[in-house]
Amino acid sequence: MRIACGGIQHETNTFASQPTTLADFQRDSQCGDDFAPGEVIERLYTNTGTIQGGFLQAAADEGIELVSLFSAHAQPAGRVERAAYQRMMNLFLDRLKAAGSFDGVALDLHGAMATEDHDDAEGEIIATVRQQIGPQIPLVVTLDLHANITERMAEQADCLIGFDTYPHVDMRERGDEAIRTVVRMVREEIRPTQSYRQLPLLTMPPMQCTLREPMLSLVSELHALEQRENVVTATLAMGFPFADIRDAGASVLVTTDDNSDLADQLADEFAGQLWALRDQLQPELTSIEDAIRFSRQQDDGLVIFADGSDNPGGGAPCDGTVALRALVESDFQNAVVGVLYDPETVELAHRTGVGVEAEFVVGGKTDDRHGAPVQLHGYVKTLGDGKYTFQGPMRRGCAGDFGRMAVLQVGGVQIVLASRRMQLLDAEMLRVVGVTPERCRLLVVKSAVHFRADLGPMASSIFDADTPGIHRPDFAAFQYHALRRPIYPLDSQVAFPSGS
Repeated sequence: MRIACGGIQHETNTFASQPTTLADFQRDSQCGDDFAPGEVIERLYTNTGTIQGGFLQAAADEGIELVSLFSAHAQPAGRVERAAYQRMMNLFLDRLKAAGSFDGVALDLHGAMATEDHDDAEGEIIATVRQQIGPQIPLVVTLDLHANITERMAEQADCLIGFDTYPHVDMRERGDEAIRTVVRMVREEIRPTQSYRQLPLLTMPPMQCTLREPMLSLVSELHALEQRENVVTATLAMGFPFADIRDAGASVLVTTDDNSDLADQLADEFAGQLWALRDQLQPELTSIEDAIRFSRQQDDGLVIFADGSDNPGGGAPCDGTVALRALVESDFQNAVVGVLYDPETVELAHRTGVGVEAEFVVGGKTDDRHGAPVQLHGYVKTLGDGKYTFQGPMRRGCAGDFGRMAVLQVGGVQIVLASRRMQLLDAEMLRVVGVTPERCRLLVVKSAVHFRADLGPMASSIFDADTPGIHRPDFAAFQYHALRRPIYPLDSQVAFPSGS
């Protein structure tokens, strides 16, 4: 049995000013300018906590041939440029055609990519692949929990399998599930029948976290549903709200073994459970001033201030300065801010040298929506090349590269800077330059939720930040034009949709 696999992943923030280029995908994918397939993909992802890692392990366990054709991803930012999308799709389709005969296809997609031409880029990808392989070849697709799932995506794929967790610590398991689902289809052991429900509901990242209520209980209900007789899999997609497209928002899918009535019934029931929790899925935000006061009143314990408004994992620039400025001006002791994207200051720090004092202008260089640059006097505490290996639950075993890094000490505040824009989701991303997060009093992370997987257990308290930015978890900060209406919580009169 031969299964072809590949994928393009991008979470597109349509409110971001920086477009996503082909060079961004080439740099972040680490597969060369032409996204080398086969052995390169195996070298990067074998024994890692990723979808591709799950693909590879399941194929080995099942004793089948996995033909890895293409793997590309880029850090979230603005819309993917037309030329980038076309180049990647042409490469993948050419390789798919040249691969010869195969029994099934598994795609590793995100579900919230938008290009200059396609608001529903994944729908376009799946439909294009379906057209090339024909209606009989099994086609299974993995999606992020933040996927804005569309009817087209559900119609064109035999089975959509979304992540169950946020932080996304189950990627390897979902990749494994996808390959085993294709295998079962090829062996005619199952005939997946999907039921898709799109809810008129937008939610923000902080409360989408599956480590906290109400999502913790909702995911438990999802897993119980999957144990029902004749159920193949089920998906809860909370959507990506920073995309002004028609289909942004929450949806559910239930896939049964050739039982459309059961799929419809369970999809309606589970969608109803999600809808009933809509008021509980709206976050409460805390200012940096309140977080500082709280931390000073605590006898001990790490306080984490999650600056999700400037989260690069959702397309923000990662150089916001609101929290940094407040910490320095309040003379807070034993704080860490990181990881800020500021290659200009990193370069100056490397020229200055470890232990040397200097004047620095930090952050606020991408736009004027995340705080102005901060003029600081401090010294270079450490320098590094930014290379590390993920050790936490997310992406464990994968190589990471921040580019050159620097740590500045300004009063009682350590500022961790990098030459590449990347979300702080693993303690190793700080330890690589000598910062031990568990020993500090207040840690400002450029992340909304993913940091909780590895850094969360170290904290005594965690606050969702009330800061400005294009990933701010506050619907009042955004003007939607393409989004379908009415939708909760933007509109007051929203009816729960009946099943189809």
